[in-house]
Amino acid sequence: MSRQMEFFIYLLEHYAQDKAMSAPQVLASWERQGLVGEIMDSYEMYHSESLENAYADIDSLMATGRHAW
Repeated sequence: MSRQMEFFIYLLEHYAQDKAMSAPQVLASWERQGLVGEIMDSYEMYHSESLENAYADIDSLMATGRHAW
């Protein structure tokens, strides 16, 4: 498994916990909005910052379709 995929799973699980959702629920939501690829492509940015920054960016992607920064 690639480091990118390992981090994606880590991010997914922690994001789900932060949002009081299950990981499958979050993944389904990201898939419905077509964000899985965008979130995976943001690996370099997300893994070098705090998880809270990644959460804020993902929330922005979900709400507006754009990155927070």
